[in-house]
Amino acid sequence: MSRIGRAPIEIPANVTFECKDNVVTVKGPMGTLSQPVDSKITVKSEDGKILVERHSEAKDQRALHGLYRALIANMVKGVTTGFEKHLLVNGVGYRCAVQGNKLVMNIGFSHPVEYEAPEGIKLEMAGPLEIVVKGIDKQKVGQTAATIRDFKKVEPYHGYGIQYKDEVVIRKVGKAAGK
Repeated sequence: MSRIGRAPIEIPANVTFECKDNVVTVKGPMGTLSQPVDSKITVKSEDGKILVERHSEAKDQRALHGLYRALIANMVKGVTTGFEKHLLVNGVGYRCAVQGNKLVMNIGFSHPVEYEAPEGIKLEMAGPLEIVVKGIDKQKVGQTAATIRDFKKVEPYHGYGIQYKDEVVIRKVGKAAGK
């Protein structure tokens, strides 16, 4: 039995859960999320908890069991508290600003880089060089943060670029002086 899959998911008081026609819908104070579920997996609600069960011990069903339990748990967390990723911008003369739903970055190119946030994602500045990506969908928040990071990945010699706040960048030593 999957350790992740068999763990029940607590339904908070302000969250409603519905499973109809193999589509799980979770509504909470921050919004609504839906996820289609494979027909080999059964999702039901009992005593204020969500239970995810599989029909057999086949390898593919064991994998789907833990997957769908994790996805549903992320949906419940997303509609109650939401998800966020922090990005740090490091470089001489680098600047960022949020203008409405658009992120404008001066990151060493001859032109400012503009990025418009997808629907359901909110961009904020926690400081002059710290970008915060917020939303209720964990996958969308992570993909948006990765897309922003791809504009200027951290180079290992000076550390210039965009990185996750908790990312460790291994720095390289530059050229040694002539002997």
